[in-house]
Amino acid sequence: MSQPSDVEFVNVTKRFGDIVAVDHVSLSVERGAFFSFLGPSGCGKTTSLRMIAGFDQPTEGDVRLSGESVVGTPPYKRPVNMVFQHYALFPHLNVGDNIGYGLRQRTPQPPRAEIEKQVSETLELVRLSGYENRRIWELSGGQQQRVALARALINHPTVLLLDEPLAALDRKLRREMQIELQTLQREVGITFILVTHDQEEALSMSDTICIMHDGRIVQTGSPTQLYDEPINRYVADFVGKSNFFEGKVVEADGQGARIETPAGRTFAGRNPRDAASLQAGAAAVLAVRPEIIFVGSPGAGAPYDADVEAPAVIRNRIFLGEQTEYLVEAEGLGEVLVRAPKHAETQTGGFNPGDQVVIGWQAAAALALEDA
Repeated sequence: MSQPSDVEFVNVTKRFGDIVAVDHVSLSVERGAFFSFLGPSGCGKTTSLRMIAGFDQPTEGDVRLSGESVVGTPPYKRPVNMVFQHYALFPHLNVGDNIGYGLRQRTPQPPRAEIEKQVSETLELVRLSGYENRRIWELSGGQQQRVALARALINHPTVLLLDEPLAALDRKLRREMQIELQTLQREVGITFILVTHDQEEALSMSDTICIMHDGRIVQTGSPTQLYDEPINRYVADFVGKSNFFEGKVVEADGQGARIETPAGRTFAGRNPRDAASLQAGAAAVLAVRPEIIFVGSPGAGAPYDADVEAPAVIRNRIFLGEQTEYLVEAEGLGEVLVRAPKHAETQTGGFNPGDQVVIGWQAAAALALEDA
């Protein structure tokens, strides 16, 4: 039995003059989920978030919160709160007054003691107990982000909307705040909806990700589904890194296809979904993730039975700590990106630009996809 939905779009379209920002989108966000809109700038993700918040109204279709239509309902009458990219904190108010601002706008206003109690409890929730009297400019970026979260959470919204809230943070702090947001979402148990163009951010935090392009949904699924079972080249390219070998389908069945490249090589790959669209003669790509490709010395042998092998030359090497990324020039394949885990590097000793190597992979790990 499916969970009830906190947010629904029913055939929603949003136009700004001649520009179609969101194009006939239907989706459902389960109650208590961590849901993300992921896509490049201009794909419609922020406009979708603004329609949930009530800052924009749909041109067509229906937006529902907890099963009730909210089309025409102003933002302040919706059971949602929003955390903006730059937090929008009030610099003339201290931390406690910023967090309690929404409570003080209620009619009737709660007693002062009740506001102070709720502010204190919310500060404890975001791990800032004792910061009530701090000024905003005295806080770090991560602390300001927590204050913005606290200000939104104190109103007990049904849905919390997050508009790229980590974009202004450095990489290390951003990773720490990703963990904080995940933990916080589990603790409060309300629906979080995140807008981001950062695939790592979406993959690491979300239960469900909706990938958008040109105002439409391309694919919705769990992080694992989107990474392992992309519906086409666009998704495989946007979620993680892939090598793409373009060609034509020479044969296909329900499990996958064989693709012939312009160089005359034929590769097999599985299709994670219904392969009916991969008909003989159709344009397609073989997508191979860098981490499933082995790289080794000529004559050393592959660590498994490889279906594809090719001699190659190392063109570039980037050490990433837990793995090493190689750009190689492979015979009949062109440039190929390979990622070797640290334990493999320990065994081989690693390679340097100019070294002769062999690369390869198993057909079951490659994906035959629509070239869309």
